Amino acid sequence: MAAAGQSAAMLAEIWRALGGDSRLIDNLNFAGEGDLPSIFAVSDLAAASIGAAALAASELIGSRYRDVPAVTVDRRLASMWFGWSIRPQGWKLPPVWEALAGDYRTADGWIRLHTNNPHHRAAALTALDVAPERDAVAAAVARWRGDDLESAIVAKRGCAAAMRTAEQWRAHPQGRAVAAEPLVTRETNEAGSPPAWPISRSRPLEGVRVLDMTRVLAGPVATRFLAGLGAEVLRIDPPDWEEPAIAPEVTLGKRCARLDLKSGAGRETLEALLADADILVHGYRPGALAGLDFDSERIRRSRRGLIEVTLDAYGWTGPWATRRGFDSLVQMSSGIADAGMRLAGADHPVSLPVQALDHATGYLMAAAALRGMTRRIVGGTATVSRVSLARTAALLTAYPHRGEDSAPLAPETPDDLAPDDEVTPWGRARRLRPPIEIDGAPLRWTIPASALGSSPPRW
Repeated sequence: MAAAGQSAAMLAEIWRALGGDSRLIDNLNFAGEGDLPSIFAVSDLAAASIGAAALAASELIGSRYRDVPAVTVDRRLASMWFGWSIRPQGWKLPPVWEALAGDYRTADGWIRLHTNNPHHRAAALTALDVAPERDAVAAAVARWRGDDLESAIVAKRGCAAAMRTAEQWRAHPQGRAVAAEPLVTRETNEAGSPPAWPISRSRPLEGVRVLDMTRVLAGPVATRFLAGLGAEVLRIDPPDWEEPAIAPEVTLGKRCARLDLKSGAGRETLEALLADADILVHGYRPGALAGLDFDSERIRRSRRGLIEVTLDAYGWTGPWATRRGFDSLVQMSSGIADAGMRLAGADHPVSLPVQALDHATGYLMAAAALRGMTRRIVGGTATVSRVSLARTAALLTAYPHRGEDSAPLAPETPDDLAPDDEVTPWGRARRLRPPIEIDGAPLRWTIPASALGSSPPRW
């Protein structure tokens, strides 16, 4: 199947999972060419997932007007947005990975340690009983079997993933659970009175309030897209949370506040914010919000008609449903890194060239939120949508590997950047041009990227 064909096929699969009308797909056109350097169809996934979010925005506009605007997805720019959209001018982003993070040889294969968070780093070092030095960690890891070390680190509330083949993942209880889940799980509730959203043709989410309780990448990608359509996005982080390398990339268009949800005052503030929110996007694992006294019933009581979109790493069923995880770990678990190694003829795990599972899942979340808005307007129901990185991995790996004759992406040029500087707390920056065009509704952001905790927790 040709590259453009795979984008179209992926889009159709995503749109079905979202419950969209298949006839609307004809309103979308793919432009551009080239592939990210991967054996997997990462550029097809980029074009398809971003296209689904754009198509959902077009559908929302059509729910208030007579026509559904045409959508064009630039495959090349979509691929580039799956990496980094920000281009610092005269300053540098900090390193993405902490010094101990990465792939290590075990006694029987490979394992990836995710140590970016201080408590995850401490958990790995405790399980290994080793000093915080990379050589010492490597020597200690080499004495363990991968599965045993993975279990030991997870038992300490850390994050790690032994490298599995695709066949091993399909046979694994969690792999089987993920395979049985839909790409997007949806449930609906009565929404009450119709929403008062203006749904402007040019800024369809103007006047819509989005409460963003996500971190790192997938969820923030979703809310960044919604902000580009005009939504008022308020991001909430814990008091001590920082993402120095990622915040400049994903806080574009948002205000960022902090709340201590372990305190009564923090929970009262959250309930007040929910009462005035239209969309809640969060990345809490199953049961985690309930552990903070915000179970599904309380959330619905706080705001009847609230559209909720949530994600986790390893799926919503199965023995790993509550396991902490990240894109790079899911790639190791699901066979992606092993397949990359084998087909590249390498002697080490070969992951995707970008955090494609995060990005694609983020655009799925944005599309689910937009389709939830359309359902509220047309059907009077409120939707809860759930997605996972592992299920997105299953989508990607279900498509044929990219052929050797596919063309690489053309090098970046000044024309790929938006014309105006973005004035951020870290310095001036430029952004890539948006990867989509929705006729009459350009994607644009009116708030530059901001530091976490730089705004008060109020609308």
